[in-house]
Amino acid sequence: MSAILVPGAACTADLSDPRHDRLAARRSGHVASVHSWELVTSVDGPGTRMTLFLAGCPLRCQYCHNPDTWRQRDGELTALDDIVARLRRYLPVFRATGGGLTISGGEPLQQAAFVARLARAAAELGVHVAIDTSGNLGRAASDALLDDVSLVLLDVKSGLPDTYREVTGRDLQPTIDFGDRLAARGTPVWIRFVLVPGLTDAAENVDAVADIVARWQNVHRVEVLPFHQMGTSKWERLGIPYPLAGRPTPDAELLARVRGQFAARGLTVY
Repeated sequence: MSAILVPGAACTADLSDPRHDRLAARRSGHVASVHSWELVTSVDGPGTRMTLFLAGCPLRCQYCHNPDTWRQRDGELTALDDIVARLRRYLPVFRATGGGLTISGGEPLQQAAFVARLARAAAELGVHVAIDTSGNLGRAASDALLDDVSLVLLDVKSGLPDTYREVTGRDLQPTIDFGDRLAARGTPVWIRFVLVPGLTDAAENVDAVADIVARWQNVHRVEVLPFHQMGTSKWERLGIPYPLAGRPTPDAELLARVRGQFAARGLTVY
């Protein structure tokens, strides 16, 4: 895996014209609050990808490694045309590697109008489009938006409602509803499940996730992602108490057990 982090977020559009109605531009999806972007290989979808991180998220996951993406107002207001111009520059890379664009966050569907316009523009360029979402705001994704999406990276953070609320501060049902909708459409999905010792690792919680996911015939793979402490410094820098300080990463035995629970449902596990 390789990654090139581009400092300072995406280039900011010139929105200084006093006649420009920023709120209207946001609502129409012509601009968005952008946290950053990076060019990555072998993560966030197939091939080499431009991953765009939008600012703003309704969840407060205990293990979040990007708490600096939580507030939409903390991003940089960026014009759609600027992002599309950047995509054009990487077209040869995408074509050579089978890669494309992944729209992530934060929660990208918090700015669904922008995601819809960006996905349409990318699709018109022949670029593979993925969105990385918790599904909590899945109702905001129009059918037209999903028509332009080739892959959804769906984070199913827990399978038991009480555990899901403990992890995220939100309800599980919207994620299930969005997964059901994607399954009905036949949209390819990669499931992501973060394994945190003492939080998401209970056998009954993993079984519940596996049972939910196994009924979706459009799921191509399940990625069991081991918890890590790499985001700790961001919590400290923002002055937010980190609830998982000192929490260990999963050991090989726990990883094998959890992956086995998904594999037992006939799922392809990574």
